Amino acid sequence: MFIDKVNVFIKSGDGGNGAITFRREKYVPLGGPDGGDGGKGGSIIFQVESGMTTLLDFKYKKRFIAEDGERGFGQKCYGKDGESLLIKVPMGTIIRESETNKIIADLSHKDQELVILKGGKGGKGNVKFATSTKQAPHYAEPGMPGDELNIVLELKLLADVGLLGFPNVGKSTFLSMTTKAKPKIANYHFTTIKPNLGVVAVPGIEPFVMADIPGIIEGAAEGVGLGIQFLKHIERTRLLVHIVDISGVEGRDPFDDFVKINEELKKYSVKLWDRPQIVVANKTDILYDESVFEDFKKKVQEMGFEKVFKMSAATNEGVDAVMKEAARMLNEIPVKELEIAEDEMYIPEEKRFTYEITVQKNVEEENNTYIVDGTFVDRVLTAVNVNDADSLRYFHKVLKNKGILDELREMGIKDGDMVRLNDFEFEYVL
Repeated sequence: MFIDKVNVFIKSGDGGNGAITFRREKYVPLGGPDGGDGGKGGSIIFQVESGMTTLLDFKYKKRFIAEDGERGFGQKCYGKDGESLLIKVPMGTIIRESETNKIIADLSHKDQELVILKGGKGGKGNVKFATSTKQAPHYAEPGMPGDELNIVLELKLLADVGLLGFPNVGKSTFLSMTTKAKPKIANYHFTTIKPNLGVVAVPGIEPFVMADIPGIIEGAAEGVGLGIQFLKHIERTRLLVHIVDISGVEGRDPFDDFVKINEELKKYSVKLWDRPQIVVANKTDILYDESVFEDFKKKVQEMGFEKVFKMSAATNEGVDAVMKEAARMLNEIPVKELEIAEDEMYIPEEKRFTYEITVQKNVEEENNTYIVDGTFVDRVLTAVNVNDADSLRYFHKVLKNKGILDELREMGIKDGDMVRLNDFEFEYVL
C-alpha cells in the first residue's frame, strides 16, 4: 500500500511548574525558600529514516504528544525535563500547516533532523523570587505550555529521473528492464496505481534513481484520472523520460499524446514543463512503417526537444542507449533543492497569552463585575497563592504590568466594583 499524504496532530510537552517550598530542618531556623525550577517540556522532532518509503506508519497513529516536564521540588531540586518525541519519516517528506497549507519543512536529506515544535519552558521556583526585602515568597512561576499544531505530511519521491507518458505505453516494462523494481505489468490502463522507484545500475554509468509515475492523462492538472495525485512526485526530478507508444495499436496518435502530456505539465507547473526531457518512441518491435517514427521525430524536434530515441522495452532494443544518454545528461544537471517561494513558507506566530474583559451589570446591586478571561488568566492564577499577602502583591504587580488595571480604569471601573478571574474574585480599590 502506498500512502503519500496524511493529516497528523502534534504537541510538544508543557513545562513543569516551579516549586513553592521552604527549607525546614532541625537547628536551621528561617531556612528560607528552596523551591526548584520545573523541567522543560519535550520537543517534537522529525527525522529522515532511509529505510522508510511510504507514510503507512501514520495511517492509524495520528496523534503525537511529547512528554511534559516535571514540576520543581524542594531543596532547590529541578524537575526532570520531558523526553522529546522523535518521529521518523521517509526522505522526501514535506511538512505543511494544515489550515494554511504552507510549508513548515522539506525533509529531503539523508538522516536530516529538525525540531518542529519546541517544548514549553519550565517555570522558576520560589527561590528565584527571593530578595533582601522579600525573603519568603509564597509564589512561583508556572511552566509554559507546549505548542500544538495540525499538520499534513506529504511525500514527494526523490528520483533523479521521472517517467512520463499515457497509461499502457510501456513505462513499467521499461522500469523493470533497467532496474530491479518489480512493478505490476498488464495490458490495461492504470496498471500502475502507485509510483514505483528503481535504481538504474548499468555497467559504465553512474547509478541513478528512476520513478515510474502513474498514468497522467489529459485533464490531470484539473484532477482527471490519477495524474494530479502523482504529478507532485515529478517535481524533484532533474530529468524527464517521456515515453510514447509509437505503434499506435490503441488507435491514439503518438505526437498528439506527447503534446497533451506536456500541456498538463505546463498547467501544473511551468518549472516542471521546462525540465529537460528525453523523448522515447517505444514499441518499435510492432511498428511496421518506419516513416511513422521519422515523422514523429521531426515534429518533436521542431518543438525544441532534440533527444528522440527509438526503443522496444519488451525486447530490450535501444534501452541501453536511452539509459546512457540519461546518465550523461544527469552529470550536467546540478542537484537542486525544492524551490519554495517565501509566501509558501509557514511562519509560526509568537506565543502570546491573551485576555479579554467583559462587564457584568448587577441591576440589584450598585457595583458591577468585570470579568477577565483568557489564556493569560489561567497562567497567572497558577502562580498565585491567594491566601498569601506577598503572593497577592505579586499578582497585582503582574496585572499592572500587563496593562489590565489601566484598561479597567478606562472602562470606568469604580471603587467597590468586583473583578473576577476564573473562580477568584477581588474588590477593586483605587
